[in-house]
Amino acid sequence: MKRRLTQLLSCLTFVGLPLATTTMNVGAQGVTEEVVVTARQREESITDVPASITAFSSETIERAGIERAEDFISLTPGVTMVDSAEVGDTQVSIRGINGARDGEANFAFIVDGILHTNPSAFNREFADLKQIEILKGPQGALYGRSAASGAIIVTTNDPTNEFSGEFKASAGSQDTYHLSGAVSGALIQDQLFGRLHFDYRDTDGFFKNNFLNNAKNVDNAENWNVNGRILWEPTEDLTVDMKGHYGEVDAAAISFNAAFAIPVAPAGSPLFADVNDHNFLFQANRDPSNDQESKDFSIKLDYDMDWATVTGWFLYSDIEQAFLADGTSGAFGFYNTEPSCIASTAALFANGTRLPAPTALGATPGASFLGPYTPTTCDGYQYQVRNQDDISFEFRLTSRGDQRLRWQVGMYYLDLSREVGVAQLTDDGRATLPESLVNPLTEALVSDEFNTEVWAGFANVQYDVTENFEASFAIRYDSESREAKSKVPSPTQQTSRFIDYTNAATGGCNDGVQGSPLNVAFITNLGAAGAACNFTNTIPERDEVFDEFQPRVALRWNISDDFTTFASWSRGFKSGGFNNLGSGATVDFFFNQPASIQAGLSISDKFEKETSDVFEIGFKQSIAGGRVSLEGAVFHTTVDDMQFFNFFVGPFGLLRVVSNIDEVTIKGVELGARIDLTDQIDIFGGISWLDGEIDKNRNRPYTEGNEVPYAPEYTLNLGAEFVEPNAIMGADFVLRGDYNVVGPTWFSTVQENRTNGLFSAGFGPNDWSLSKRDSYGIVNIRGGLEKDGWGAHFFVRNLLDEQYLEEVIPAPEFGGSFIHPGNNRSWGAEVSYKF
Repeated sequence: MKRRLTQLLSCLTFVGLPLATTTMNVGAQGVTEEVVVTARQREESITDVPASITAFSSETIERAGIERAEDFISLTPGVTMVDSAEVGDTQVSIRGINGARDGEANFAFIVDGILHTNPSAFNREFADLKQIEILKGPQGALYGRSAASGAIIVTTNDPTNEFSGEFKASAGSQDTYHLSGAVSGALIQDQLFGRLHFDYRDTDGFFKNNFLNNAKNVDNAENWNVNGRILWEPTEDLTVDMKGHYGEVDAAAISFNAAFAIPVAPAGSPLFADVNDHNFLFQANRDPSNDQESKDFSIKLDYDMDWATVTGWFLYSDIEQAFLADGTSGAFGFYNTEPSCIASTAALFANGTRLPAPTALGATPGASFLGPYTPTTCDGYQYQVRNQDDISFEFRLTSRGDQRLRWQVGMYYLDLSREVGVAQLTDDGRATLPESLVNPLTEALVSDEFNTEVWAGFANVQYDVTENFEASFAIRYDSESREAKSKVPSPTQQTSRFIDYTNAATGGCNDGVQGSPLNVAFITNLGAAGAACNFTNTIPERDEVFDEFQPRVALRWNISDDFTTFASWSRGFKSGGFNNLGSGATVDFFFNQPASIQAGLSISDKFEKETSDVFEIGFKQSIAGGRVSLEGAVFHTTVDDMQFFNFFVGPFGLLRVVSNIDEVTIKGVELGARIDLTDQIDIFGGISWLDGEIDKNRNRPYTEGNEVPYAPEYTLNLGAEFVEPNAIMGADFVLRGDYNVVGPTWFSTVQENRTNGLFSAGFGPNDWSLSKRDSYGIVNIRGGLEKDGWGAHFFVRNLLDEQYLEEVIPAPEFGGSFIHPGNNRSWGAEVSYKF
């Protein structure tokens, strides 16, 4: 990969093409046209916005085949995405600031001027699109606590006065089929307009379960959406925009393998191997299910009063999702005496089944050491729920844009309710397992209801000091009130059969008579050596208010008509919150107290707010009559209490926990360019380089000096587009190629470190030096013919069939990582028609 990158850099130097994140209209053939964006909640030229923006026009969206979030994220240097565990569980990193699972999103997601706060709303089909803008750097002054790393602004096609429509159908490898279509027209001529859009996708996925007769149930997915929109313009001054959406997803979940970091054998052995060399094998005995139902309704009003515009919007959103998947922490062997475990393991022996180490069968079925996703019932199963419904509204007053002093004031409100539950359950061998958090098979559980209320006020001004120099200031204040309430049944209602909180090494109450509660937090005398466990029937509720002022100061200087520079300082803010109640007690008992581990973790049921300060200096330039567009930026970010996702695995099953990294510094450079070589050929490219370092981390002090997780060292994009008008029978021939490189990436604060874990007494400390994802490069091509609204295209994604990892989730105190493969090569053909 390093040699490939060096060759590409040499080629670019030869043609004189600087590398950068282009903020121009990516993919418009011919001389680059002015791009109008709404990054500051008003329409203005992209060169007038003192910030780094990547904008995708409707033409680029079509020619690059953008249909889902990963499609345009991969075309944007400095921005990466992970989509692995389940539908809706998407992590986006912008300039090194990542979202933490089960925390708030780290970027503002705006659709047609309305802010969507549910993180699960982002991972869906992106269809019927008019424009996409990716705004980098904290945008809290405009969009609040959800914009710590930037904003992604999506604009869809408006309903039309004339009757129109479009239809698209594609088929490809992995039995993948996609349909979409829209119709639009006037319901009342020149006054009331409607648009109806639908999409459907079905795929078998790339991988098969070789235990369940090569079943295509590892990463298969089916989803559909219906979107309706009504635009009412009763007068020239008033516009009412109403939208509704309903969608469903039926997919797989937890397409992971385990890779161990126990160096009891030479590197390359099954217990200590480079995660990048792993040969994936899926052999779970259970068919996973992952269901999502989403619905939302919004209404937006704009009233023009000549001197200013009043804007108000309201959004209701409800997304419910749950999944069932094989495997919990069965590798610990506490299901080994279960009749179903013995029977399923004996059946493998009888059939002569041989499993790859380290999931190899032991000498007898009852003493087998098995991994977390095996063809036996000895690993149990997991069921998880993540539901959220919310209402929000905003009012703002915006001045006219054609005056020297421009301003905006407004307020925002959000009320949301979220349910998060993670259950470990016994797999008793029945054909259909219960899909619920609480049932007779439940062994351990975290389940809570989180309620949040947010109030915010904001204001911003832009002032033209001279004709060519603008100074702008914005500020916003967010106050967020959060509450957490446990939904785990009390010990008098249900207890676990397996989890024993007796700890001979450190002390610990003896629960052999009373049985174990589903959650450690119910034990009041945990750690009292030899005493009988005392239980409480309630877990205390938690509540706290998180607030922050978020200012932004920016300067823009148009040195000439073709050269603009800018500088800015801004503050980002992500609200604190609560983990599932009982998480802190669980981590403390199983990892801090045992003498063989003594992890020294400071995990709490609460995580702190995250704040960041970013300084940025950049430029935007157009030369050769607009045929060459350049831009660049340097930035310096300091983050306090960066929120980070931790994954814990043990006899309690699994925990998803957010903690804080005390201090982080991120420095970076981005450069970008676009050249219209001829009327037929455009080339474009960009590179982003990051240097992120953990300065202080009370939770794991030994990680100080390590790299920021989920932040690739560099990302590189190169592309070219060729358009030949009237090439074949009057049809235009279009061909586009994109090359995306993602640099080496750590996914945990624990990197080239050694940690004690659950198996350290027998195997020694765990070594994480082989858990870094290697760099990889993906080539996508798309081409075809276009004429009079008709289109026929072919496409190939990951042309060279690059093998790479989507994500690595280390569990440092367990002794292994959970790794997810990236997508293999896929191909297909598409036909479309617009009228």
